[in-house]
Amino acid sequence: MSNKQSLLVIVEPDKHPHEVVERATWIAKIFGCDLSLLLCDASVGPLGAPFYLSNEARDIGEKIRTAQQEMIGEFTEIAGESGVKASGDVLEERPIAEGIIHQALASHPAMVVKGTQYHSVAERSIFVDTDWQLLRSCPCPLWLVKPHKIREKPVIIAAVDPTHAHDKPAKLDRIIVEHAGRVAAKTGGELHLLHTYHRLTGIGMAATRTFKPIELPIDKLDKKIREEHREKLDALARASNVDAEHTHQLPGSAHELIPAFTRSKNADLVVMGALARWGLKRAIIGSTAERVLDHLPCDILIVRNDKEEKA
Repeated sequence: MSNKQSLLVIVEPDKHPHEVVERATWIAKIFGCDLSLLLCDASVGPLGAPFYLSNEARDIGEKIRTAQQEMIGEFTEIAGESGVKASGDVLEERPIAEGIIHQALASHPAMVVKGTQYHSVAERSIFVDTDWQLLRSCPCPLWLVKPHKIREKPVIIAAVDPTHAHDKPAKLDRIIVEHAGRVAAKTGGELHLLHTYHRLTGIGMAATRTFKPIELPIDKLDKKIREEHREKLDALARASNVDAEHTHQLPGSAHELIPAFTRSKNADLVVMGALARWGLKRAIIGSTAERVLDHLPCDILIVRNDKEEKA
């Protein structure tokens, strides 16, 4: 991160705004960034004065606008008192996710910092929530804040997939580890690499039940897959200067194991990669980042390959 860059901090009244500003200030101090606070109030729409509004409605709108400006001003002062240069504004563009993306494209921040909370079944099923849209389309790293305290020397998990499954580019793993490593280096934190993979044992058992009994070399194939995955993981670890003690490979589903491993390590931050979705791909749901978001007890940093191809 460049010292001249800023963090775009999304302040939402209903998503632990004090913790978000506190976390953003902490990140800004680590990397020498300024803060650009953006108040996004989902409870009210744009406060313009279209022709159909009564004078009373316009007065209410002006009072809300004044309250919003005061709120963002208070948070700006809080950040400034911590020794971080901060500015503030109110987002009136709707939908909110599109407004945030437009701001990010215009200002090119080092990252977007935003609070997140549990998403309802309806939100997860139709993906209308701002968080989901930013997971897929935010043009820069996205740090989602959970309401918890980060330790002075945080434990950071880089969730990687060196086998490049799901058309994930090889470069993305390097970007994930690079971002996780920067935070660890700046804070004296502890970095872990985690890779999960699917075993063949269950698949083989299902096959023998479905079809006539045949002898399948499932155990040998499973061992070969495990060894191949481990070989690629170890190569990534060596290239990233991560020792064997902090390099982990676990069999099973990523969306189940990443939250469990995070809790076992009492981690403060998980860094994951996400692929942008365009065209038909944008309709695909269920990426690992989307599936684990609600189940992680800590912050999550989403990064992507900035040279992904549109399809």
